[in-house]
Amino acid sequence: MKFEKFKNKIWLATPTMHGDELEYIKQAYETNWMSTVGENINEVEKQISNLVGRKYCVALSSGTAALHLCVKLAGERLYGMPKPNEGALKGHKVFCSDMTFDATVNPIAYENGEAVFIDTEYDTWNMDPEALEKAFEVYPDVRLVMLVHLYGTPAKTDEIRAVCKKHNALLIEDAAESLGALYKGRETGTLGDYSAISFNGNKIITGSSGGMFLTDSREDAEKVRKWSTQSRENAPWYQHEEIGYNYRMSNVIAGVVRGQTPYLKEHIKGKKAIYERYLEGFKGLPVKMNPYSDESEPNFWLSCIIINPEAMCAQLRSDNEALYIKEKGKSCPTEILETLAKYNAEGRPIWKPMHMQPVYRLNPFITKDGNGRALSNAYISGKKAQDVGADIFSRGLCLPSDNKMTEEEQTAVIEIVKSCFE
Repeated sequence: MKFEKFKNKIWLATPTMHGDELEYIKQAYETNWMSTVGENINEVEKQISNLVGRKYCVALSSGTAALHLCVKLAGERLYGMPKPNEGALKGHKVFCSDMTFDATVNPIAYENGEAVFIDTEYDTWNMDPEALEKAFEVYPDVRLVMLVHLYGTPAKTDEIRAVCKKHNALLIEDAAESLGALYKGRETGTLGDYSAISFNGNKIITGSSGGMFLTDSREDAEKVRKWSTQSRENAPWYQHEEIGYNYRMSNVIAGVVRGQTPYLKEHIKGKKAIYERYLEGFKGLPVKMNPYSDESEPNFWLSCIIINPEAMCAQLRSDNEALYIKEKGKSCPTEILETLAKYNAEGRPIWKPMHMQPVYRLNPFITKDGNGRALSNAYISGKKAQDVGADIFSRGLCLPSDNKMTEEEQTAVIEIVKSCFE
């Protein structure tokens, strides 16, 4: 089947702007509040606090900065104040979602901790509570868990919190991708002891960059606010008694976020419509959409598919390249992504699991069956031990999910994907 190349590129996800953003940027310019103080910052913190339902929010330069300060707070609470350059985690292990972007994991290393990766489950593509319980059996002294809501889909948070409570562990919630998503009627961003969201350029609400630390503790909020402005003490001169960071959000970036936030529900509605059109369009095709439970309402940030095992053609990936062999009636992520690119549409592989990343290949990895690295070729009760994250990475991909994509353009994308299975 022959298709027309898209005249305008169909993107994975780009900012959906409305015009209000310019007014708030202009306000920052005209009042000359261009740096890390100003009305836009104050208003964005109030907006997110009211929207999500947390008492305190601190606007920061990125979601990664927010996660870093979550980790630093948790480390000091668990292990006490570190010496300069020692790191708040002081060599302690942290259980972390395996299938995620490395921005989730790197703050653990920033604070001299070691990430232990917890395998994924098929129901939501998030951390497997059974694997987390197994991890505590292997490493009973761990007291900190980093949880991600992948692609805007809430994890099984109550089950994970129950495991954390049983083992006296704190929970950091990486809600970078899930602003506006609900779990059992509760907003993500309220489900952890410490929580973080992102306003990166392709997120459902964007500031081009930026992030937010969320908490119900005034003390924690004030601590993060201080750290994010270089830990300056209340003195007539620049007085510093602990290590700080240049992590505060600028008043200009805050103006963009301030103009975006009132449109969150509209953005989610558009993203959900995209997901549902894919769901309908792929009926009869040997693929499934990224799943979510009846207990949650995602924000549908990215629409993804996973190819049924029997419909996968031969595919081989190295660290930097991918090859496949075309087979009639079958396809693979590599073929689909290359075909979309040929017609000027952007897709993306599923996040490569952290335990497969060269920088973290020596870190422990735990599945629900135990040590994932030791079990890589093992059989349990006659069945091969599963590495769920690696399987989803192998068979899955992210589809164009841009809110500015028209229905006609999405229909064409669907037909292009179908053609890969012919």
